[in-house]
Amino acid sequence: MDIPRSPRWMGDGPQALKVGRLGIFVRKLLSHSRLSTDDQAAIAALPFSLRSLEPNDYILNEGERAEICPILLTGFAYRQKTSADGGRQIVALKIPGDPLDFQSLYLERADHNLQALTKVELAIFSLKDLEKLVAPRPSLARAVFVDILIEASIGREWLLNIGRRNALARLAHLLCELYYRVEQIAQEPLGGFELPLTQEQLADLLGLTPVHINRTIKTLEQKGAVQRVARRLTIGNVETLRQIADFSDTYLHRNNDSKG
Repeated sequence: MDIPRSPRWMGDGPQALKVGRLGIFVRKLLSHSRLSTDDQAAIAALPFSLRSLEPNDYILNEGERAEICPILLTGFAYRQKTSADGGRQIVALKIPGDPLDFQSLYLERADHNLQALTKVELAIFSLKDLEKLVAPRPSLARAVFVDILIEASIGREWLLNIGRRNALARLAHLLCELYYRVEQIAQEPLGGFELPLTQEQLADLLGLTPVHINRTIKTLEQKGAVQRVARRLTIGNVETLRQIADFSDTYLHRNNDSKG
């Protein structure tokens, strides 16, 4: 999925600097941190290569030593862990604009698998180049830390979601989160938003069986919160989802740049 472009995609005033293919990445950083036009230009000048992957292709394998930091330009990706018996748990979803491996700036080896959920296009930075970019720039270093911290905050909410919410609220909460995360990067109302996950993937994410997921989707359909055509699931009424999930977006730390 491509995030729709908006005339407001880089904000207003001194932050409104165009940076080409990396625009969506800079937009993601600006969603939570203040960056000068000089910082943005430095990101745009960083050398990178483009790589396209198919659904389920591996971007990074658990145990590998990372030498690159991929940035998701289009499509969706996910982090996953596999148990000894082969069971899979999806532990994070990544949307366009997200850096996929900031943690390897500070940790030596990957502790999870990173895979393409849909067809994706990646901008590939060298970690060494990224380190050289960030080291002398406090605002960029802060943006990296904030991005890592927000992902950790989302992870805590996912633990609560799986551990304490019933199936209906669990699924509604996830759908709300994805809607608002994508809307934040798009910077415009999304209208209907088609979910990129299959029922099997939702089961691996929410700790439910595919059969239970199917029943839960039917209930959301009856409430008018989602529409399903064949295997395609679209968010239809996000306010209904919010009510079902008792959703608060505090953990997403939207508009966090006031402290920048």
